[in-house]
Amino acid sequence: MSKTVALCVSGSIAAYKAVEVARLLGKAGVRVLPVFTESAAKFVGPVTFSGITGEPVRTSMWDASFPGEMHVKLAQDADVVAMVPATADLLARLAQGRADDLVTALALSARGPVLVAPSMHPRMWAHPSTTRNAATLRADGVRFVGPVDGPVASGETGMGRMSEPADIVSAILLAAEPGDLAGLSLLVTAGPTYEDIDPVRFLGNRSSGKMGFALAARAAARGAQVKLVAGPVAEATPPGVQRVDVRSAEEMRAAVMDARARVDVVIMSAAVADFRPEAVSASKLKKSDGAPALRLTQNPDILAELGQGRTGTAPFLVGFALETGADADVIAYAREKLVRKRVDLVVANHAAESLGKDENRIHLVDASGVETHGPVPKGALADVILTRVRGALRGAAPAPPAPSS
Repeated sequence: MSKTVALCVSGSIAAYKAVEVARLLGKAGVRVLPVFTESAAKFVGPVTFSGITGEPVRTSMWDASFPGEMHVKLAQDADVVAMVPATADLLARLAQGRADDLVTALALSARGPVLVAPSMHPRMWAHPSTTRNAATLRADGVRFVGPVDGPVASGETGMGRMSEPADIVSAILLAAEPGDLAGLSLLVTAGPTYEDIDPVRFLGNRSSGKMGFALAARAAARGAQVKLVAGPVAEATPPGVQRVDVRSAEEMRAAVMDARARVDVVIMSAAVADFRPEAVSASKLKKSDGAPALRLTQNPDILAELGQGRTGTAPFLVGFALETGADADVIAYAREKLVRKRVDLVVANHAAESLGKDENRIHLVDASGVETHGPVPKGALADVILTRVRGALRGAAPAPPAPSS
């Protein structure tokens, strides 16, 4: 079901980033209702938002052309009311429960979550009155995205910079559909594996782990119990997620096999190395000794082992297929992988579009067909994948058949 977000823009230099928030929400299939404070139009043009959203920008409760009470109707239509950016003045007026313009009246009438993305000078954010106002709003249930530490318009650096649009969109999408994974337990793998050659060298790949960490974060935020098995990456552990760090494919296999019987879903988004050195040197290989001849051996195929080891439909298995060919080739390989490894869903994507990037384009391949999504932020794609998994579990789809020999 599509969602509707009232995107309220206030008078901050960061208002230009709200344009990107509107664009990304639209790409995620969200209807965006743009609402401006009086000062917002001094920073960004209403025509820009109308062009991106296909909706008129509302600025005043006194618009005679609007049928009925505008703030009540907008609040009724909106699954989420998002304030992007939220200035110190807007936070103060929200904390006081004022309704002296369309934005604050809309917030008081909201039927769903209200979310704010603060943006202001660091000294304004640190001021005791702003601290009190933020605490009041949090106690009232208002959700905060940021602010973050970074450079602001004055050239100074500190806590007060608005969060990046992709992070704000992820939070909005979560707020639009909260708690729908409660009662489910998920195991997610993420990142690369490193296969040691000697104490200082290894075979690896360019996986950043961003997609797997996004999946873990979104699943936990949507109410699931999540265990994350992570290869060597620099990503922070998402809130509410149990993390196990591993280095090699064999270590990842051991962690996955240890947890598989206790989870409802396994999502293998890690880029597990296919091969490892047959022998690992106990000391650093010297260049003066010449180039070594590396003999490789195959690593365990964790996903295939999970699929072949199932006696029923549990756990639900999601595999990833990272390829470099044309769309048709990528999808064809994903279909073959779906059958050969006896998994329920394959997420196929292109290396050039995904490795190390914050956005991605994916093909969801299962027994019923193919769906393509993106490019959108990986947090949004994580929600797409998780919603697909949730729907499949509710439908109790049968396990895929074993491939014919």
